[in-house]
Amino acid sequence: MSVQLKQLKSELSKELDSILNYWSKNTIDNQNDGFIGQIDFHDHIIANTEKGSVLNARILWSFSASYQITKNEEHKKLAKRAFEFLSNNFYDAEFGGLFWSINTDKTPKDTKNQIYALAFAIYGLSEYYVISKDDKALAIAINLYLKIQKHSYDPVNKGYFEALTRDWQPIEDLRLSDKDANEKKTMNTHLHIVEAYANLFKVWKDKTLQNDIIELLQTIEKHFINTQTGHLRLFFDENWIEKPDVISYGHDIEAAWLLLQCAEISEDENLIANYKKYAIQMAEVTKEGLDTDGGLWYEFDPEKNELVAEKHWWVQAEALIGFYNAYQLTENESYLNIVLNNWEFIKKHILDKQNGEWYWGINKDNSLIEKDKAGFWKCPYHNGRACLELIDRIKTE
Repeated sequence: MSVQLKQLKSELSKELDSILNYWSKNTIDNQNDGFIGQIDFHDHIIANTEKGSVLNARILWSFSASYQITKNEEHKKLAKRAFEFLSNNFYDAEFGGLFWSINTDKTPKDTKNQIYALAFAIYGLSEYYVISKDDKALAIAINLYLKIQKHSYDPVNKGYFEALTRDWQPIEDLRLSDKDANEKKTMNTHLHIVEAYANLFKVWKDKTLQNDIIELLQTIEKHFINTQTGHLRLFFDENWIEKPDVISYGHDIEAAWLLLQCAEISEDENLIANYKKYAIQMAEVTKEGLDTDGGLWYEFDPEKNELVAEKHWWVQAEALIGFYNAYQLTENESYLNIVLNNWEFIKKHILDKQNGEWYWGINKDNSLIEKDKAGFWKCPYHNGRACLELIDRIKTE
């Protein structure tokens, strides 16, 4: 192993500890149970903020996955806390779904079944099952999978609808967030459904689930990957008519490695071969979004022919894995150099060296984006996973 890689692995191990330490020390909600709903840019806790199911599920995944490397009992304890809070408060025992958000007093706030959130719950619960062997965690994960298949799956055109009401009826506003198009089928949700299903399959070797993963990967290949350009298509209506949008460099590079991982878990040789090709193609086209400082820009708007000139924390985290994955597949040193340069960029601009965790990102002029340190969308999942993936992938000789 090169000295550079040894150093990178060592630095990422320390950074993983730092991220987990931040969440352990700052986000426990001793007053209302569970975890704090929001910590702002200045590390101030915003009182009485709603708590999001996605944040809780990602905390559950992060501490469960990290415990397997750190063997730190505190991490296992926090994973258990996240599991109990999710199963007691977000899981909707009446209808078998998942509340999108709850109030600080644990009463449901937004009760819609956003399939993206159900997927992250499956992802977190199945990871927690690995370290706990808690049958309740596995049972809830399986039930959420069955509910997605029953209510969100489109048997006519394939793929999955974005959202439904609490009692699984059609819903007007399907969007994950204000910036998203209000469309019925999105790349982002499909990416995270297959990620969740693959993680569940690792602990529950169900043949129907395996077939669902294979079909999902085929659907993603057919509709979401633009095999001409290598970029992802993001939004569609129920009949797979595309609603053109931005190029999302973060999602391109995340999908590059993550979909290959899912294909490998599916054990389908054709899909593995195809997704190896896409992993390299998508990494190659994501290079368009790299800046000279090693950072990866957020998005490009083809209609306006301009960059969305921000560099977000999660985009950098996914770049580390996606380009390292391309290096592993090709042994092309240029991909490794991108990883090393990107890590230098992260250390210089994204890490909060004083208080811990990663800043949301920086603007074009290198000023900090003054958004949450922890919140609805700001979690230890992307950056924690980047550390975990590279620690695992950089083999010590």
